[in-house]
Amino acid sequence: MQHTFDVITAAEHDRLEALYEPFARAMRELVDAGVRTQVDPQTIAEATSAVEAVTASLRREQRDGPHAMLHAETNRPVVWANPVVGLRNALAPPLVIEHSEDGSCWSEFVLGAAYEGPLGWVHGGICALVLDHILGEVASGGLNEPRYTGTITCRYRRGTPLGPLRAEAYIDRTEGVKTFARGHISDADGITVEAEGVFITPAWARDAG
Repeated sequence: MQHTFDVITAAEHDRLEALYEPFARAMRELVDAGVRTQVDPQTIAEATSAVEAVTASLRREQRDGPHAMLHAETNRPVVWANPVVGLRNALAPPLVIEHSEDGSCWSEFVLGAAYEGPLGWVHGGICALVLDHILGEVASGGLNEPRYTGTITCRYRRGTPLGPLRAEAYIDRTEGVKTFARGHISDADGITVEAEGVFITPAWARDAG
């Protein structure tokens, strides 16, 4: 589905980023603290009431549905709700994806207790989520040319430990509307998960071109 974007100036983007980034970071800290806390029942009850009160205050004014924004200077979508890179999404680590001159991209990030599957290890679905995103971003030219996941295959070579990680992706080849991308996640000891995927230019983007 093609969306209509609200164009946001660089100044407004920076203002909103300065407002919401610390807030989302605080929510991420809350999630991590909630997963790992061992405080007494009274403290939990008090915290529950406080969180509920904050939630109610934030619900007083909310938008309906998704909000698509386009940065006026870079012409790139502003994806603050994204669960991998979203600045305003407390579910996101978030990844900051860097782009190399050769077209590849990479990110160094940390996955903590909120992303645990087997004890001490990242949930396999989280690894797939990260790889789906970074392969999709490299296939889409840094989100400048929309290409959506057709298929993605992950090979789990060993467990991915919680903590500092790196993800990398590059384009293998392009065939018509299909872009084939490859990538992996690694820790200090090497690759833990590999992935390859096919990303498709949507029909509306083909028509627009």
